[in-house]
Amino acid sequence: MTAKTINERLVAIRSFYRYLAEEENRDIKNPAVRGMALRMPKPLPRHVRQGDLDLFFTVITKKRDRAMFMLMLRCGLRVEEVANLSINDIDYQCSQIMVRGGKGDKDRTTYFSSDAGSALAAYLRIRPSTREQRVFLVEKGVYRGKPLSVRGIQKRMEYYAKKSGISISCHQLRHTMATQLLNGGADIVAIQELLGHSTIELTMRYSRLSNMKAQHDYYQVMDRIMEKGDQAPPAQRPLKN
Repeated sequence: MTAKTINERLVAIRSFYRYLAEEENRDIKNPAVRGMALRMPKPLPRHVRQGDLDLFFTVITKKRDRAMFMLMLRCGLRVEEVANLSINDIDYQCSQIMVRGGKGDKDRTTYFSSDAGSALAAYLRIRPSTREQRVFLVEKGVYRGKPLSVRGIQKRMEYYAKKSGISISCHQLRHTMATQLLNGGADIVAIQELLGHSTIELTMRYSRLSNMKAQHDYYQVMDRIMEKGDQAPPAQRPLKN
């Protein structure tokens, strides 16, 4: 069994023995004590290559769907944050979005690029006039005009992933933004703020993933070192007796 499966079984056993003790009044010792759980592996976040991104977005025909996925890619929004986004949270004058009640019930400000802003504006121009404040709405069926759910957004992602032949998920778009920012030279603390990570350790995972930045920094520093070495006066050779 994997560590995840074992931990889930331990939780079930612990709950069952707690039930026996509290509900059935059994004088019995719980064998699944706390602290027995196995350490879970922490895989590196996966980002999407630019060629795959280009192919993925070419198959998206709905303006609503393009706007949703561009906000994930350019703003690092989680799928829940896209589903909960309201009209009043968007500030076009400052090109920024107020993310309210994000993970850990924290608010944060993030920004959108010109292409994400254009995709969002294109959708808002055709969005039905309604009192509903949520940005992204169901377009067909009995729930037409209602806010699009998290599962609804995920199903759209699955549809386009299959159509494009690209293995991709909503969360990978968020990972891709972080990796691209890091490769572009953005500060790790700034990336933490934009993603809404509670600790810098979560954001540091991207520095382990981003070999391009490490490569860029290495050659940049080495070029300066070698340049200084070339400018140094030649060492004098000792005179022969």
